[in-house]
Amino acid sequence: MFSNYLIGLREGLEASLVVCILIAYLVKTGRRDALRPVWIGISVAVLIAMGFGCALEFGSQELTFEAQEALGGSLSVVAVGLVTWMVFWMRRTARHLKSELHGKLDAALAMGTGALVATALLAVGREGLETALFVWASVHAAGDGTPRPLIGVVLGLATAVLLGWLFYRGALRINLARFFTWTGGMLVVVAAGVLAYGFHDLQEADWIPGLTDQAFDISGAIPPDSWYGTLLKGVFNFQPDPTVLQVTVWLLYLIPTLVLFFAPVGFASGKGKVKAPDDAPDDQGSRPSAAPQTPRA
Repeated sequence: MFSNYLIGLREGLEASLVVCILIAYLVKTGRRDALRPVWIGISVAVLIAMGFGCALEFGSQELTFEAQEALGGSLSVVAVGLVTWMVFWMRRTARHLKSELHGKLDAALAMGTGALVATALLAVGREGLETALFVWASVHAAGDGTPRPLIGVVLGLATAVLLGWLFYRGALRINLARFFTWTGGMLVVVAAGVLAYGFHDLQEADWIPGLTDQAFDISGAIPPDSWYGTLLKGVFNFQPDPTVLQVTVWLLYLIPTLVLFFAPVGFASGKGKVKAPDDAPDDQGSRPSAAPQTPRA
């Protein structure tokens, strides 16, 4: 449940911040007339994300067991790829998100109503589709037959909406770059479990061999139906009897990804210099001064 709460909180807060930035910019610049198309784009994005999630859930129920496992495993791999890209992207751009969105909104305002709807739709829709896919993959991997994973997601999204509203009202000030760094690192750990279970699904679908090659079995020490076994399963997608391939995939993903993720931002992004945050002063603590005048002879 905690891992799904984290997914809902992390992804939902990104979408909430995007909405807050868009709305606050329009209000502060006196363009309240543009709020309606922006809200239309946001609403359409939410409906598309919900429809995508329902299509994944109900569409997969009509498939055979092997087809369900193949679909679940394939989408788990895709979801982990998208989430990995997302956490690296947000770590690099969290401090500059405001200026980036302002630039896009200025261009949309110049183009008209349709561009405003499209800007809000794309900005929020990407987060919504990523969330729906990763939540579905995580719930599928948990597979405990209880509504707890979905409850965790709903609570996470509700918390994200509340935090977004507090940001908008100016009642909450936190270091977003640091917040997204640490929650992103936790999400990488969750994603490693989803990826390992996705490969297990592909093994059960007979797409990949090695289903009977167990790496170890500690079910006696950590029973899956115990409270701590359930906790480990819910948070890390832990399995007491994984296959050799699952352990290999888990290690090959988790260790290099965490090393790169917590490396300096310039190194992780392949750039030698980190861009200054929005409205940041120069290295001397003040705004850059004008170029000196050349003295006359």
